[in-house]
Amino acid sequence: MPPASHAVQVELVAVLASVANGQVRVMTTRHGQSLPCGPFTTTHLSLQAGMRAWVESETHHPIGYIEQLYTFADPGRQADTGPRRISISYLSLTCAQKNTHDTLNAAAEHAGWRNWYDFFPWEDLRSEWAVELVRESIVPRLSQWASQAQSSDVARQRWQRIESCFALHEWNEDLVLQRYELLYEAALVEEARRACAIAATDGGQALLPGLTMLLDHRRILATGMARLRAKIKYRPVVFELMPTQFTLLQLQQAAEAITGRWLHKQNFRRLIEQQHLIEETGHLAVGLAGRPAKLFRFRNDVAYERAIAGTKLPTAASSGGQD
Repeated sequence: MPPASHAVQVELVAVLASVANGQVRVMTTRHGQSLPCGPFTTTHLSLQAGMRAWVESETHHPIGYIEQLYTFADPGRQADTGPRRISISYLSLTCAQKNTHDTLNAAAEHAGWRNWYDFFPWEDLRSEWAVELVRESIVPRLSQWASQAQSSDVARQRWQRIESCFALHEWNEDLVLQRYELLYEAALVEEARRACAIAATDGGQALLPGLTMLLDHRRILATGMARLRAKIKYRPVVFELMPTQFTLLQLQQAAEAITGRWLHKQNFRRLIEQQHLIEETGHLAVGLAGRPAKLFRFRNDVAYERAIAGTKLPTAASSGGQD
C-alpha cells in the first residue's frame, strides 16, 4: 500500500436533477451538504454501473438518462488531510412524476431534493431579488476585488471576466461554473474561505447568500447546471424531465426553470413546433386553472433524427417578466 501522503481515492459523484412545480431540484445527501457519491470499487462492472449503484444505495431513487460530466483531480480540492480524492462526476435526469413516491426511504433520510437555486441564488434571473443581488452586491464586490489586483494586467483580466460573466444585458446562462469560479477566487463563498482557512472575522467581505456544500461538490453542481443549460439548446434532453403527457406551458416552465430565464411564449411554442419533436395526444389537461389545455407527448420516432441544433432559446425582452 502506498504511503498515506500518496494515497488516492476515486469517487463517483452524481448530479441527479428533476423538475417539479416549475423548479429544478437536485438530489443531495448529508442533509443538503453533498451530492450522492461513493468510491469506485473492483466490484463495479463499469463507472456508470458503480455510479448508479451508489446513487440508488444512498437515495433509494432510480435514475434514468446519464452522461459523464468531468473528472475533478486538482490538488487542494479538499480541506482535510486524507487521501487525495479524484471525483468522476455524472449528470443524470429523472422525471419527478415517474417516481412512485416523492419521499425517500427511512434508511436514506439523510438524502433529499433541494432547489438548485438554493445553492446558486444569483443564477435565477426570473427573480427580481436575484437581479438586484447581481447588480447591487456581486458586481460591486467583484469590482473591488479586481481593483485590488497586484498588477494592471491581472486587474484587466479580472475586469474582462466580470464583464463576461455578470453583465445582465448580455447574460449567458451557460456560464454557471465561470461565475462560481470568480466568486470563489474573490473569497465571496464559504468554500473558498474554508479551503484557505479564512475566518469571516478576518476583515473580509461578507459571504454571498446560498447554501454551501462539503469538499467541492458545489463546483461539481455548477458544472452539471452549465451542462444541462447548454444541452437543452441542441439535444431534446428536456423531455427526460417531463411526464409522458404534458402541456406546452409545462414544457416552457421546465425550460425556464433550467435556464433561470423567462422565455417568450409565442416564440418558444413556434420553436418547439418547428422541430417536430412533439405531437398532440388528443386529450386535454384536467384540473388546471383556466381553459383546458392540449396535452402533448414526445415523438420517440424522431428523437434521434432531429436535434435542436444551434438553437438559442427565445428569452423574453425583460428578465423580470414574461408574455
